[in-house]
Amino acid sequence: MPQQAVSAAPGAPVQLNHVAYITTDTAATVEFYTKVLGMAFVAAVMDDAIPSTGDPVPYFHSFFRMKSGETIAFFEAPELPEQSPAAHPAHNVFNHLALEVESPAVVDAWRDWIASQGVDVIGPVNHKIIYSIYFYDPNGIRLELTTPLDPTWNDHGDQAQASLAEWEAVKATARSTGQDMATVLAELTRQRSHRRS
Repeated sequence: MPQQAVSAAPGAPVQLNHVAYITTDTAATVEFYTKVLGMAFVAAVMDDAIPSTGDPVPYFHSFFRMKSGETIAFFEAPELPEQSPAAHPAHNVFNHLALEVESPAVVDAWRDWIASQGVDVIGPVNHKIIYSIYFYDPNGIRLELTTPLDPTWNDHGDQAQASLAEWEAVKATARSTGQDMATVLAELTRQRSHRRS
């Protein structure tokens, strides 16, 4: 059946349903998310094939619920090979999951609690727009507990578009002039750093 032409998206998604990661040890993951982060272990699915692709991969799929009702999920599949080390340290930092809490005082309380559980914690870090701590779960996933300091931090679409246009223009100039991309973007970000404004 031919697809109909669609002129516009039906609107933004309502909320996060779940985000899923790979685990090599579901029991350790359950222990961490229920005992350390206080989330409820709310659902589990086992199957012998991936429903969306039909690939014959047996797996255990677990779900953990936050206060909002949104969930974090994990897949354990025994035949998966170990992941290769990240090509650059930033991969282990930029790829992360940020979970919101109520206030800076609550972030600080979480820092103390998580450290008391033997988990290394970085922070708190005051980003001016948010206040955060960082740590890793048993699967090597970087987690952030954060709270907004500026209630409008994620309501600046026009400014985001202008920043993207500037970023892309600098990249285009670097490509056309043969300048080193990392050098010119380092200069741009030094000038525009939100930490210095």
